[in-house]
Amino acid sequence: MTSLGFQFDNTYLDLPEALYSKLSPVPVTKPEMVILNLPLAIEMGLDFSGMSPDEQAALFAGNVVPDGAEPLAQAYAGHQFGHFTILGDGRAIVLGEHVTPSGQRLDVQFKGSGRTPYSRGGDGRAALGPMLREYVISEAMHALKVPTTRSLAVVTTGEQVHRETDLPGAILTRIGSSHLRVGTFQYAVMQQDKGILESLVYYTIERHFPSIKRAANKTLSLLEAVLEKQADLVAHWMRVGFIHGVMNTDNVALSGETIDYGPCAFMDAFDPGTVFSSIDHKGRYAFANQPSITQWNLARFAETLLPILDEDIKHASEIAEQVLRSFGPLYKEKWFSMMRAKLGFTGEREEDESLVTDLLDWMHGAEADYTNTFRDLTQDEPPQGKPYDDKAFLSWHARWRERLAQEENDMEASLALMNASNPAVIPRNHKVEQALDAATNGDLQPMRDLLAGLENPYEGRTALTPYQSPPKPEERVRQTFCGT
Repeated sequence: MTSLGFQFDNTYLDLPEALYSKLSPVPVTKPEMVILNLPLAIEMGLDFSGMSPDEQAALFAGNVVPDGAEPLAQAYAGHQFGHFTILGDGRAIVLGEHVTPSGQRLDVQFKGSGRTPYSRGGDGRAALGPMLREYVISEAMHALKVPTTRSLAVVTTGEQVHRETDLPGAILTRIGSSHLRVGTFQYAVMQQDKGILESLVYYTIERHFPSIKRAANKTLSLLEAVLEKQADLVAHWMRVGFIHGVMNTDNVALSGETIDYGPCAFMDAFDPGTVFSSIDHKGRYAFANQPSITQWNLARFAETLLPILDEDIKHASEIAEQVLRSFGPLYKEKWFSMMRAKLGFTGEREEDESLVTDLLDWMHGAEADYTNTFRDLTQDEPPQGKPYDDKAFLSWHARWRERLAQEENDMEASLALMNASNPAVIPRNHKVEQALDAATNGDLQPMRDLLAGLENPYEGRTALTPYQSPPKPEERVRQTFCGT
């Protein structure tokens, strides 16, 4: 097969063989294209226009492997809901690393491409609904300017997968800066070979943090760099009301991208304790817990680095603990900076913290919609109707406007900052579920309409109205599922 623009340069294979298994995707019976992300393909320098739909489907099903690809499944471990488990790509295969015309290195991964040595008894396949869910949410996150893996294509396989019932099988093509995870390092430490761990540290630095290659203590600098990336990422999640749902260490990408869209969801009414995941029975990964869980995951990453952080293990632990303690203040700074932007503040004043917390407290008590409340604040006059016809809100609004008047920049600059920080539309759970239900039953139009509505989420357009309204009581989605 011709390259189609693929420029593969597969450096992961230079790592010790304990970290991966080379194998090809398992062919499927009758692949058919569902969706192809043409804008992303163009960004990547790829051209599929000379291929028929059947040829495209064969490519994205893994039935045909392009020149230069060297498929592999990665080995890793992970703390899942706090419990350590040996894992690995049980239903995914990295086709190879594609270098774009701009020089960006991207993993091309098939998800649902068949059994691997890490399948642990699973069938290695995926169902159409969850693969389309990842496509929709990951592309929405990209449009929301949240660091994320992306989705290039979804194909059906012509085969059924059995979960609770028989469902149409599908394969997603995921694009990511890499698939290096905290769990990759956890697996490397298990090999009890310092050389494997060192090679993984150097590889990660070369791939994601080349600016620290000359650092005196590269391992320490890597820990600090990953910590900052994760603080930035979670602040973005909190900005748009995103709840990951499965923040296990195997789902923490060292690149700082959101990865593995399982039971993820976006919050409607503001509630710090919001949980959607059907498997998160104790609220471990609730909305407000995401920063503390991120710090917990970073602690697990730091533990893996101790053997090479310093020759004295006690001193290494002290160094790591000092770095980890910096997460709280760093995240708080990033979070308040983000929240000030959501309220239109370019400068800092003493009363800002109380303005932020008082608004969130009111929103929680009033069950106000997280996304719409911030967007409604951009109006010239105080928002009208429920829940805004409330003395507490009107008092807060007057304080906020008084604070805005103290800004060095004019009101137009504050509104521009707010409009850039507060989306007009998010992929609301009930709309996503409606679109996926229709697609699973053969009607792709609701999904196409939803994707079109999510393309420019910071632009207020009349056409977005159907996607901006919170769910009616009967439309509320209370649980989301992993879809494995």
